[in-house]
Amino acid sequence: MKYVVLLIFGVLLSFSTKAQDQIKWLKFEEAIAANAQKPKMLLVDVYTDWCGWCKKMDKETFTDPRVIAYINNNFYAVKMNAEDTKRTFDFMGKEYTEAQMAAAMRVRSYPNFVVIEPKLQNIAQLPGYRAPEAFLSGLSELIEKAFKAKP
Repeated sequence: MKYVVLLIFGVLLSFSTKAQDQIKWLKFEEAIAANAQKPKMLLVDVYTDWCGWCKKMDKETFTDPRVIAYINNNFYAVKMNAEDTKRTFDFMGKEYTEAQMAAAMRVRSYPNFVVIEPKLQNIAQLPGYRAPEAFLSGLSELIEKAFKAKP
């Protein structure tokens, strides 16, 4: 009986680990639609195809299980190419390309992580490459300073 319980626990644990083995990246408009149904902060990873530090974030930071779980549980995660002038989407009654949206969010360096609060009115930025632990602490600190109510 003891082994059966351990086996069942192991199987369940493997399913929950599999469900969190990668970040659930969305397009910007998909994240906005999801936010309308269930409000949650957006985390926008603004990158370029030529950015080596962006690729390093994808390979090292965004594959860390702690980072994956934190982002999937607390955000709608978006990948946005700051140089894409072809793909368009609507946001607040205007049409944008990814490049126009990155410019509207005042992103000027890469990688850059833009956090948008659930009401879609306020943003904050966390620029630059960060290893997993530094990314998590920097993101938590940014949210605390930018979005938490002041006494």
